[in-house]
Amino acid sequence: MASEAQTKIGPVPLRPLVVERVWGSETLPAWLPPPVKGKPIGEAWLTAGECLIEGAASFGKPFTELIARSPAQFAADPTAPEFLLLIKLLFPREKLSVQVHPDDALARSLGQPRGKTECWYVLSADPGASVMVGFAQEITPAQVRKAIAAGTLEQKLRSIPVKAGDMVYVPAGTVHAIGPGMVVLETQQTSDVTYRLFDYGRPRELHIEAGLTAMKSSAEAGIVAPVPMDGFTRLITSPYFVIDRFTVSADGAPLGKRGELQILIALDEGCFLESSAGTALSLPVGSAVMLPAEPVDYCLRSAFGCFVVRIAEK
Repeated sequence: MASEAQTKIGPVPLRPLVVERVWGSETLPAWLPPPVKGKPIGEAWLTAGECLIEGAASFGKPFTELIARSPAQFAADPTAPEFLLLIKLLFPREKLSVQVHPDDALARSLGQPRGKTECWYVLSADPGASVMVGFAQEITPAQVRKAIAAGTLEQKLRSIPVKAGDMVYVPAGTVHAIGPGMVVLETQQTSDVTYRLFDYGRPRELHIEAGLTAMKSSAEAGIVAPVPMDGFTRLITSPYFVIDRFTVSADGAPLGKRGELQILIALDEGCFLESSAGTALSLPVGSAVMLPAEPVDYCLRSAFGCFVVRIAEK
Protein backbone atom coordinates (compact mmCIF):
# COMPACT_ATOMS: atom_id res chain seq x y z
CA MET A 1 0.00 0.00 0.00
CA ALA A 2 1.29 3.46 -0.87
CA SER A 3 2.16 5.62 2.10
CA GLU A 4 0.15 8.77 2.79
CA ALA A 5 3.14 10.84 1.68
CA GLN A 6 3.04 9.03 -1.70
CA THR A 7 -0.73 9.21 -2.16
CA LYS A 8 -1.80 12.16 -4.27
CA ILE A 9 -4.20 14.52 -2.56
CA GLY A 10 -5.52 16.24 -5.67
CA PRO A 11 -7.58 19.45 -5.72
CA VAL A 12 -8.98 20.55 -2.35
CA PRO A 13 -12.06 22.83 -2.49
CA LEU A 14 -12.57 24.89 0.67
CA ARG A 15 -15.81 26.31 2.05
CA PRO A 16 -15.58 30.07 2.72
CA LEU A 17 -15.81 31.10 6.37
CA VAL A 18 -17.83 34.31 6.77
CA VAL A 19 -16.78 36.73 9.51
CA GLU A 20 -18.90 39.44 11.08
CA ARG A 21 -17.42 42.94 11.08
CA VAL A 22 -18.85 46.23 12.28
CA TRP A 23 -18.04 47.83 8.91
CA GLY A 24 -19.43 44.92 6.88
CA SER A 25 -22.45 44.47 4.64
CA GLU A 26 -25.81 42.72 4.95
CA THR A 27 -25.94 42.32 1.16
CA LEU A 28 -23.56 39.63 -0.08
CA PRO A 29 -22.96 37.99 -3.48
CA ALA A 30 -25.48 35.26 -4.33
CA TRP A 31 -22.93 32.48 -3.90
CA LEU A 32 -22.55 33.22 -0.17
CA PRO A 33 -25.21 32.53 2.46
CA PRO A 34 -27.18 35.69 3.36
CA PRO A 35 -26.13 37.21 6.69
CA VAL A 36 -28.34 37.31 9.74
CA LYS A 37 -30.11 40.66 10.03
CA GLY A 38 -28.14 43.01 12.24
CA LYS A 39 -24.92 40.97 11.86
CA PRO A 40 -23.04 42.49 8.90
CA ILE A 41 -20.46 40.32 7.18
CA GLY A 42 -17.17 42.05 6.45
CA GLU A 43 -15.00 39.16 5.31
CA ALA A 44 -15.13 35.70 3.81
CA TRP A 45 -11.96 33.78 4.63
CA LEU A 46 -11.05 31.45 1.78
CA THR A 47 -7.86 29.71 2.98
CA ALA A 48 -8.07 29.84 6.78
CA GLY A 49 -7.23 26.70 8.74
CA GLU A 50 -10.83 26.69 10.02
CA CYS A 51 -12.28 26.48 6.49
CA LEU A 52 -13.98 23.14 5.93
CA ILE A 53 -12.97 20.89 3.06
CA GLU A 54 -15.63 20.31 0.40
CA GLY A 55 -13.81 17.47 -1.40
CA ALA A 56 -14.92 13.86 -0.93
CA ALA A 57 -11.78 12.40 0.69
CA SER A 58 -11.75 14.80 3.66
CA PHE A 59 -15.24 16.27 3.38
CA GLY A 60 -16.25 18.35 6.39
CA LYS A 61 -12.83 18.35 8.04
CA PRO A 62 -10.97 21.61 8.72
CA PHE A 63 -8.21 22.54 6.29
CA THR A 64 -5.72 22.72 9.17
CA GLU A 65 -5.97 18.93 9.65
CA LEU A 66 -4.93 18.30 6.06
CA ILE A 67 -2.04 20.75 6.35
CA ALA A 68 -0.81 18.99 9.50
CA ARG A 69 -0.88 15.61 7.71
CA SER A 70 0.78 16.84 4.51
CA PRO A 71 2.77 20.02 5.26
CA ALA A 72 5.13 19.64 2.30
CA GLN A 73 2.27 19.67 -0.22
CA PHE A 74 0.99 22.93 1.26
CA ALA A 75 4.35 24.66 1.81
CA ALA A 76 3.81 24.71 5.57
CA ASP A 77 6.36 24.55 8.36
CA PRO A 78 6.17 20.91 9.57
CA THR A 79 7.06 21.98 13.13
CA ALA A 80 4.09 24.37 13.29
CA PRO A 81 1.77 23.59 10.35
CA GLU A 82 0.07 26.71 9.13
CA PHE A 83 -0.80 27.84 5.64
CA LEU A 84 1.31 30.92 5.02
CA LEU A 85 -1.20 32.89 2.92
CA LEU A 86 -4.64 33.99 4.03
CA ILE A 87 -6.94 34.91 1.17
CA LYS A 88 -10.14 36.81 1.88
CA LEU A 89 -13.04 38.55 0.24
CA LEU A 90 -13.91 41.91 1.80
CA PHE A 91 -17.33 43.56 1.70
CA PRO A 92 -16.93 47.04 3.26
CA ARG A 93 -20.11 49.04 3.73
CA GLU A 94 -18.25 51.60 5.85
CA LYS A 95 -14.65 52.75 6.01
CA LEU A 96 -12.25 50.29 7.60
CA SER A 97 -9.99 51.61 10.35
CA VAL A 98 -6.73 53.36 9.48
CA GLN A 99 -4.19 50.69 10.39
CA VAL A 100 -0.71 49.31 9.86
CA HIS A 101 0.98 45.90 10.12
CA PRO A 102 4.57 45.09 11.17
CA ASP A 103 7.14 43.66 8.79
CA ASP A 104 8.76 40.27 9.36
CA ALA A 105 11.69 41.59 11.39
CA LEU A 106 9.55 43.59 13.80
CA ALA A 107 6.94 40.84 14.12
CA ARG A 108 9.57 38.25 14.99
CA SER A 109 11.13 40.55 17.57
CA LEU A 110 7.69 40.59 19.21
CA GLY A 111 7.39 36.81 19.20
CA GLN A 112 5.16 36.58 16.12
CA PRO A 113 6.00 34.20 13.24
CA ARG A 114 5.80 36.79 10.48
CA GLY A 115 4.64 40.24 9.48
CA LYS A 116 1.86 41.12 7.10
CA THR A 117 2.29 42.27 3.53
CA GLU A 118 -0.94 42.23 1.54
CA CYS A 119 -2.59 43.22 -1.72
CA TRP A 120 -6.13 44.05 -2.81
CA TYR A 121 -7.61 42.98 -6.14
CA VAL A 122 -10.76 45.04 -6.71
CA LEU A 123 -13.58 42.84 -8.05
CA SER A 124 -16.23 45.57 -8.11
CA ALA A 125 -16.39 49.20 -7.06
CA ASP A 126 -19.05 51.87 -6.86
CA PRO A 127 -18.34 55.22 -8.55
CA GLY A 128 -16.06 57.24 -6.30
CA ALA A 129 -14.71 54.23 -4.38
CA SER A 130 -11.18 54.71 -3.04
CA VAL A 131 -8.49 53.31 -0.79
CA MET A 132 -5.81 55.03 1.24
CA VAL A 133 -2.23 53.76 1.12
CA GLY A 134 0.72 55.54 2.64
CA PHE A 135 1.15 59.22 3.35
CA ALA A 136 0.71 62.03 0.85
CA GLN A 137 4.11 63.38 1.92
CA GLU A 138 6.92 62.56 4.35
CA ILE A 139 5.73 62.69 7.94
CA THR A 140 7.22 62.04 11.38
CA PRO A 141 5.77 59.83 14.11
CA ALA A 142 5.20 62.96 16.20
CA GLN A 143 3.16 64.50 13.39
CA VAL A 144 1.14 61.29 13.01
CA ARG A 145 0.44 61.22 16.76
CA LYS A 146 -0.74 64.84 16.58
CA ALA A 147 -2.99 64.08 13.58
CA ILE A 148 -4.55 61.13 15.40
CA ALA A 149 -5.36 63.32 18.40
CA ALA A 150 -6.84 66.00 16.13
CA GLY A 151 -8.86 63.51 14.08
CA THR A 152 -7.07 64.53 10.87
CA LEU A 153 -4.99 61.40 10.16
CA GLU A 154 -7.13 60.47 7.15
CA GLN A 155 -6.27 63.81 5.54
CA LYS A 156 -2.55 62.97 5.73
CA LEU A 157 -2.95 59.78 3.70
CA ARG A 158 -2.72 59.28 -0.04
CA SER A 159 -6.20 58.57 -1.42
CA ILE A 160 -6.39 56.50 -4.61
CA PRO A 161 -9.60 56.05 -6.65
CA VAL A 162 -10.14 52.40 -7.61
CA LYS A 163 -12.25 50.51 -10.13
CA ALA A 164 -12.89 46.86 -10.92
CA GLY A 165 -9.68 45.17 -12.09
CA ASP A 166 -7.26 47.34 -10.10
CA MET A 167 -4.56 45.65 -8.02
CA VAL A 168 -3.27 47.57 -5.00
CA TYR A 169 -0.03 46.56 -3.27
CA VAL A 170 0.28 47.22 0.47
CA PRO A 171 3.68 46.17 1.87
CA ALA A 172 4.08 45.78 5.62
CA GLY A 173 4.61 49.10 7.36
CA THR A 174 2.20 50.98 5.07
CA VAL A 175 -0.48 52.93 6.91
CA HIS A 176 -3.68 52.17 5.02
CA ALA A 177 -7.46 51.97 4.94
CA ILE A 178 -10.13 50.61 2.59
CA GLY A 179 -13.16 52.72 1.78
CA PRO A 180 -16.76 51.54 1.33
CA GLY A 181 -18.57 50.48 -1.82
CA MET A 182 -16.38 47.72 -3.23
CA VAL A 183 -15.69 44.00 -3.14
CA VAL A 184 -12.02 43.16 -2.70
CA LEU A 185 -10.04 39.93 -3.02
CA GLU A 186 -7.26 40.28 -0.45
CA THR A 187 -4.12 38.15 -0.33
CA GLN A 188 -1.96 38.50 2.77
CA GLN A 189 0.67 36.78 4.82
CA THR A 190 -1.08 34.76 7.50
CA SER A 191 -0.93 37.09 10.48
CA ASP A 192 -3.48 38.63 12.82
CA VAL A 193 -1.23 41.48 14.00
CA THR A 194 -3.07 44.71 13.19
CA TYR A 195 -2.40 48.07 14.81
CA ARG A 196 -5.36 50.45 14.56
CA LEU A 197 -4.35 54.10 14.51
CA PHE A 198 -7.75 55.70 13.90
CA ASP A 199 -11.24 54.18 13.84
CA TYR A 200 -13.72 57.00 13.17
CA GLY A 201 -15.05 57.00 16.72
CA ARG A 202 -15.90 53.30 16.89
CA PRO A 203 -15.51 51.84 20.39
CA ARG A 204 -12.56 49.61 19.52
CA GLU A 205 -9.06 49.59 20.93
CA LEU A 206 -6.36 51.68 19.24
CA HIS A 207 -2.69 50.68 19.16
CA ILE A 208 -1.02 54.02 18.59
CA GLU A 209 2.46 53.45 20.03
CA ALA A 210 2.81 50.00 18.45
CA GLY A 211 1.52 51.40 15.15
CA LEU A 212 3.97 54.29 15.18
CA THR A 213 6.80 51.80 15.67
CA ALA A 214 5.57 49.60 12.80
CA MET A 215 4.80 52.34 10.28
CA LYS A 216 7.08 53.49 7.49
CA SER A 217 6.74 57.08 6.39
CA SER A 218 7.24 56.06 2.77
CA ALA A 219 6.54 52.73 1.12
CA GLU A 220 6.20 51.32 -2.39
CA ALA A 221 2.45 50.98 -2.10
CA GLY A 222 -0.19 51.68 -4.72
CA ILE A 223 -1.77 50.38 -7.91
CA VAL A 224 0.28 47.81 -9.81
CA ALA A 225 -0.03 47.66 -13.59
CA PRO A 226 -0.97 44.24 -15.04
CA VAL A 227 1.62 42.51 -17.24
CA PRO A 228 0.58 40.29 -20.18
CA MET A 229 2.26 36.88 -20.01
CA ASP A 230 2.10 33.74 -22.14
CA GLY A 231 -1.49 32.58 -21.63
CA PHE A 232 -2.40 34.76 -18.63
CA THR A 233 -2.04 38.20 -17.08
CA ARG A 234 0.30 38.77 -14.16
CA LEU A 235 -1.41 41.01 -11.63
CA ILE A 236 1.38 41.27 -9.06
CA THR A 237 4.68 39.80 -7.93
CA SER A 238 5.69 40.36 -4.31
CA PRO A 239 8.29 38.75 -2.03
CA TYR A 240 5.54 36.45 -0.69
CA PHE A 241 3.08 35.74 -3.49
CA VAL A 242 2.49 35.90 -7.23
CA ILE A 243 -1.05 36.47 -8.55
CA ASP A 244 -2.22 35.80 -12.11
CA ARG A 245 -5.54 36.14 -13.93
CA PHE A 246 -6.65 33.64 -16.57
CA THR A 247 -9.26 34.35 -19.22
CA VAL A 248 -10.74 30.89 -19.74
CA SER A 249 -12.54 29.63 -22.84
CA ALA A 250 -13.48 26.32 -24.43
CA ASP A 251 -9.96 26.13 -25.90
CA GLY A 252 -8.57 25.65 -22.41
CA ALA A 253 -5.89 27.45 -20.42
CA PRO A 254 -3.00 25.30 -19.14
CA LEU A 255 -1.90 26.33 -15.67
CA GLY A 256 1.71 25.22 -15.77
CA LYS A 257 3.60 25.22 -12.44
CA ARG A 258 3.61 21.42 -12.32
CA GLY A 259 4.59 20.27 -8.86
CA GLU A 260 4.02 23.69 -7.26
CA LEU A 261 1.36 24.77 -4.81
CA GLN A 262 -1.40 26.84 -6.45
CA ILE A 263 -4.68 28.39 -5.26
CA LEU A 264 -7.50 28.96 -7.74
CA ILE A 265 -10.48 31.27 -7.29
CA ALA A 266 -13.12 31.38 -10.03
CA LEU A 267 -14.76 34.76 -10.50
CA ASP A 268 -17.55 33.46 -12.77
CA GLU A 269 -19.75 30.41 -13.13
CA GLY A 270 -19.03 27.62 -15.59
CA CYS A 271 -15.29 27.04 -15.17
CA PHE A 272 -13.84 23.54 -14.92
CA LEU A 273 -10.47 22.25 -13.80
CA GLU A 274 -9.12 19.25 -15.73
CA SER A 275 -6.11 17.23 -14.61
CA SER A 276 -3.61 14.97 -16.33
CA ALA A 277 -4.87 12.28 -13.94
CA GLY A 278 -8.16 12.30 -15.86
CA THR A 279 -10.31 14.08 -13.29
CA ALA A 280 -12.49 17.17 -13.74
CA LEU A 281 -13.81 19.58 -11.12
CA SER A 282 -16.32 22.39 -11.41
CA LEU A 283 -14.80 25.47 -9.74
CA PRO A 284 -17.23 27.11 -7.31
CA VAL A 285 -17.42 30.89 -7.65
CA GLY A 286 -15.68 32.85 -4.91
CA SER A 287 -14.17 29.82 -3.18
CA ALA A 288 -10.57 28.66 -3.00
CA VAL A 289 -9.52 25.41 -4.60
CA MET A 290 -6.10 24.31 -3.38
CA LEU A 291 -3.81 22.45 -5.78
CA PRO A 292 -1.16 20.79 -3.58
CA ALA A 293 2.46 20.61 -4.69
CA GLU A 294 2.18 17.37 -6.65
CA PRO A 295 3.43 16.22 -10.09
CA VAL A 296 0.10 16.79 -11.86
CA ASP A 297 -0.71 19.03 -14.82
CA TYR A 298 -3.90 21.11 -14.79
CA CYS A 299 -5.93 22.96 -17.38
CA LEU A 300 -8.82 25.39 -17.02
CA ARG A 301 -11.76 25.19 -19.42
CA SER A 302 -15.09 26.98 -19.85
CA ALA A 303 -17.79 26.80 -22.51
CA PHE A 304 -19.01 30.30 -21.67
CA GLY A 305 -15.84 32.22 -20.85
CA CYS A 306 -14.81 33.15 -17.32
CA PHE A 307 -12.02 34.63 -15.24
CA VAL A 308 -9.97 32.68 -12.73
CA VAL A 309 -7.38 34.11 -10.34
CA ARG A 310 -4.37 32.00 -9.42
CA ILE A 311 -2.30 32.70 -6.32
CA ALA A 312 1.03 31.01 -5.73
CA GLU A 313 3.75 31.44 -3.15
CA LYS A 314 6.81 33.34 -4.31
